[in-house]
Parts: sequence; structure tokens; C-alpha cells
Amino acid sequence: MKKLLFLLLILNSSIGVQGALAQTGKVVSFVLNSRALQNTGGEDPNRKVSVYLPPNYDASTQRYPVIYYLHGFMGKDNIFPQMQAILDEGFKRNKIRPFIFVQADHYTLYEGSFYSNSSLTGNWDEFESKELVEYIDKNFRTLATRESRGIAGHSMGGYGAFKIGMLHPEVFSSIYALSPGLLAMVKEFGPNSPSFKEVQNVKTVEDLKKTYYPKVLVAVARAWSPNPNKPPFYCDFPFSYEGDKMIVNQAVLEKWEANMPVYMVNKYADNLRKMTAIKLDWGRNDSPRFPVQIGMLSQRLENLGINHFAEEYIGDHGNKIWATDGRVLNDLLPFFNDYLKF
Repeated sequence: MKKLLFLLLILNSSIGVQGALAQTGKVVSFVLNSRALQNTGGEDPNRKVSVYLPPNYDASTQRYPVIYYLHGFMGKDNIFPQMQAILDEGFKRNKIRPFIFVQADHYTLYEGSFYSNSSLTGNWDEFESKELVEYIDKNFRTLATRESRGIAGHSMGGYGAFKIGMLHPEVFSSIYALSPGLLAMVKEFGPNSPSFKEVQNVKTVEDLKKTYYPKVLVAVARAWSPNPNKPPFYCDFPFSYEGDKMIVNQAVLEKWEANMPVYMVNKYADNLRKMTAIKLDWGRNDSPRFPVQIGMLSQRLENLGINHFAEEYIGDHGNKIWATDGRVLNDLLPFFNDYLKF
């Protein structure tokens, strides 16, 4: 009898361990040689992509919906251990059914593509929304329909998720933008902020690397208003200064506004109405521009009658994103569980 009980205990322990292991996904990575990213600006068209596969993916024949996640400025494709742990936890807590999570490298010479098509740096929107999606559908067991594809991201990635989703409703059905940036020119990136004055005084790549806001503006300008005849950064800015007098370059300003969602939504309202669901969120204690510009975008959407969720929470720019009490686990995953087709 004792021997039988001992064997049953071992068997139960083994089942428990296997159950725990079954709740752990795995990350695979590959390099995608992109045609869309062929460019004249010195960017590498070979892009690393990391894919999180759900528990039991290899033992199953099931097909899965896909969440395309866009990283922030200065980020890369890496799915860090904390990110993987949060995705695993999503299954353990029944926040979401099994899905595939994809993150591609959009890091550039100036630390961010802004997920835009550029004659200088390459077509990053096309890479993400077309080439990458086609590759993932061909090489992984996906549910290859728009109803089973969501797009999300944080900061620069939140901007990219909203814009790419808005431009490609035939590819994606749901958008979740975490603290999206560069939605409008306000506060730290407003015309009378120190940022545009500061970037005007930066003359070398070495000096630019020591900054933050000017570096963001150069990355944005190379994406939205490239100028192959204007070294060292090969781009134009919408504002310049003679002393304290601001000079507006109207043609460049129009290019920037054509890429900023607050100014884009009227044109693409019908595309946004095709979305199954849209959500914006932001931290109350984030940098000043975030609550202002996200509020502006939400108000524009409301004025156009476009259904969406908009939620402020207590947090800053990053402390409540990939945490156990954070937005990805407790809000983003349940959102896609509700609105993607499984």
C-alpha cells in the first residue's frame, strides 16, 4: 500500500511539472531580408524578428491569431525574459487564449524608424504590414485573416500601431496603442519648445548622440521629410529660428502633419470605422506631451463617431507596461482575447 501511494505521489508530481511546463511558450528568432527596406540612407535591410509561440505549439496542429507588437524608440526586436514571463502569465491566468506574438527590429542609425515609408531610410510601414505579415503567415501556423490579426505597441510603437492599423484595415482588425507618441506637435515637441531650437544647433552626428529630443526629431525628419541634399542628417524640419523668431517651413509642416494621427484621422475615418476595436491608454504621470496629444486624438475620434476605448491610469511612461500589475497582462491581452477571432 505504501509503495502504491509513493508511486501515485510521483505520478502526480510529474503531471504537475508537465502542466507547468505546458504553460511556458518559447521564442524563436530569424533574420528577414527586406525588399521594402532597400534604401539610400545607410540602413540595414536585414531585420531580426522575434516570435513568441504559445505553449504546446510544437505538439499541436492548431492555428493561432497573431499580435504584431511594435517597440519604442531605441528599442529592438528582443523579447526579454520579463516580456516572455508576462506572456506566459497571460495563459496561466486565463487572460487570453493561445496566440502568436511578433516583434520586428525597427532600430535605425538614429534609433527609430517611426514605422513610416521614407525615400531615405526605406519603407518601414510596407515592411511591417506586408512583408512581415506574409512571411509569418507562410512560416507559422497562423489564422491568416484580418479578423485574427491585431497590432499594438508602446510609445513610438504605439504611434506605429495606430497609424499602420489605420492605413491597413485590410490587414489588421484591432489596435491597442500604449502611450503612443508623436500624434501631434505639442509640449516638448511643440513649435515653441526648446527641442526645435536645440536640434538647429546640433551640427555633428557625435553631438546628436549626446541628446534625446533632437535625436528623436532627426529620426522623425529622416522618416517624414528627408532631403538628400542637406547633410549631415539629410532631412528638413518644419520650424527654424532666427534668434527668437520662429520661421515656419509650410511644405515640411504639411509633410509632418500628413504623418501625425491627430491630423490624419479625418482623412482615414472610414478605415478606422472598419476596426473591430481600438484602445488608447496613457499614464497620468507620463511626460506632459502624452496625456495632451492622446487626449486630442481621442477627442478627434469621438467627434467623428469612431468607437474606441481611451483610459488614463496611474503610472509613468514605462513602469506599468510589462509588469505583473501592468497594462499588457491586465488590459492588452484581455482586449485582444475579446476582439480577435480565435
